[in-house]
Amino acid sequence: MSQLDPDHPRVAVVTGGSRGIGGQAARRLAADGFAVVIGYAGNQDLAGTTVKEITAAGGRAVAVQADVADEQAVAALFGTAESAYGGVDVVVHAAGRMLLAPIADLDLAELDMLHRTNIRGTFVVAQQAARRVRPGGAIVTFSTSVVGLAFPGYGAYGASKGAVEAVTLILARELRGRDVTVNAVAPGPTATDLFLDVNDDEAVARLAAQPPLERLGTPEDIAEVVAFLASPAGHWINGQVIRANGGII
Repeated sequence: MSQLDPDHPRVAVVTGGSRGIGGQAARRLAADGFAVVIGYAGNQDLAGTTVKEITAAGGRAVAVQADVADEQAVAALFGTAESAYGGVDVVVHAAGRMLLAPIADLDLAELDMLHRTNIRGTFVVAQQAARRVRPGGAIVTFSTSVVGLAFPGYGAYGASKGAVEAVTLILARELRGRDVTVNAVAPGPTATDLFLDVNDDEAVARLAAQPPLERLGTPEDIAEVVAFLASPAGHWINGQVIRANGGII
């Protein structure tokens, strides 16, 4: 654990915190001494496992179910952070949905569901974060390197994450004078269930070979970037999109 005051820890809200990048970010922040409130959509068992891992290591954590596109549920998530731990210092919005399809073949009903989570969900979480994060805090959203790389098949997903980047950069400027940073992390291909579930073995191998480091990213790689942005050392980074992709250009 870090040197943070154990009686008055900094507090992090992590959406999508039951698994993948969100789960690893929750564990990493807990290791730095944060009390962590884990938001999850539906998998209570996975969220509970993350909480147990954090508490077994001496940290503090609680899991709260919340649809990120539901403003009342997200308000309750933030309310739990305030009632349980006294406030909110860091928000990591890692919840998201991925859909791959050529634009010509895209099911528009699926597009609507994707955008409900990735765009509306980002707005809802950003609203609560903007209202509640304490001075000295940080808000971290998630985009994707696909916004710049323009991989075929990622039109719907890339469009939703382009919106996330716009919201993030504008919010950073709207919080002038608050001493709160707002940044987006844009991973490249990363070995999460979300990524592996929508790509076949051939695609995974092709994407893993693209970075000069010649591998997929890991949730741990991305969680280190989040931890830096959440720390005092990263507080001068503000209003940026950080493309954490091993050097793909």
